[in-house]
Amino acid sequence: MADKPLRSATIAAQAAGAVDHDSAGVVPGIHPATTFRRGSDNALLAPENQYGRDHNNTVRQAEEVLRQLEGAAASLLFPSGMAAVATLFRTAPNGGRIVAQSGIYWGVSKWARDFCARRDIQLDEVDASDPEVLRAACAAPADLVWIEVPSNPWMKVTDVAQAAELAHEAGALLAVDGTAATPVLSRALDMGADISMHSATKAINGHTDVVAGVLSCRDAESAVWAAISDDRHDAGAILGPFEAWLLMRGARTLPLRVERMSENALTLARHLQEHPAVEAVWYPGLEIHPGHDTASRQMCGGYGYLMSVVLHGGAEAALAALGRLQLFHRATSLGGVESLVEHRPSVEPQSGLPGGLLRLSVGIEDISDLIADVDQALAC
Repeated sequence: MADKPLRSATIAAQAAGAVDHDSAGVVPGIHPATTFRRGSDNALLAPENQYGRDHNNTVRQAEEVLRQLEGAAASLLFPSGMAAVATLFRTAPNGGRIVAQSGIYWGVSKWARDFCARRDIQLDEVDASDPEVLRAACAAPADLVWIEVPSNPWMKVTDVAQAAELAHEAGALLAVDGTAATPVLSRALDMGADISMHSATKAINGHTDVVAGVLSCRDAESAVWAAISDDRHDAGAILGPFEAWLLMRGARTLPLRVERMSENALTLARHLQEHPAVEAVWYPGLEIHPGHDTASRQMCGGYGYLMSVVLHGGAEAALAALGRLQLFHRATSLGGVESLVEHRPSVEPQSGLPGGLLRLSVGIEDISDLIADVDQALAC
């Protein structure tokens, strides 16, 4: 089968071929060593391993799973999604220019504003889902264009192929945060992006017990990828072997989980769309969503697990419904097997989000139970 590319479900389930060669176990082992021996001639006994800050077999195995799922030339793991983002942004030169999508994960926006101010980098935040707005932003030279598809929590959808074309015309790299899509549903590198980023804390791990991030590239020989690799090594932004092993274990069921979560999310979105207590449902799987056609082209096998629901009655109604939910856990984050809910306007009070907005991360539970829970929460 060497001449036939494997599909995502097979790559994930087989952990990209990782096994424990020492014991013949079908589950890869954990390698916790922080330093590695040399022979009597002072040569490394394992040439690829010198010191644990950047050399670990378990981390490499997890990276290989993600590299194959992403269809990337190379992938690197980081101790958080923000650590991955920061490493990428640090490749922009002092006095340079970054074009970033507005209305994305607030942690990235906040950090990028502070970072760019310190480094005298011009940061232009624009609605990248509007092709003409993005085209205007890319009319001037730039070093990096950053988009999030779908965006969190506004759930906007940017055309990745078009964004790549515009970014490259501006002399910039295109980097895509695909956390809400996962590499199972959408592979940004295949559409022309240069760098793909995921908060692996979310659906890639899927069990709400690992914090991690990953960057993947189309060109492992590029100067930017070399700078990213050097920065990770020199700054020590590494993931531990146990976390990498847990991440790899979680990723083995990623396609199966994403399929169920996406099915549940679409069913719930359609149900809520007709609910009298609901003002709007932001989910790209709905035909009325302005990015539905683009999402249908870019996403294969589903529209993801994340949605935002705006209730009539503003913040008071949203917080009351939030308090009545019984199956949806009131907690930050997204992408786990369990369904989560959060009142994002409370977390991002300056974001312009409607007060009645609840962000839902739909899990793998029975959809009839989730619908019943939402219905009883909205009934009062």
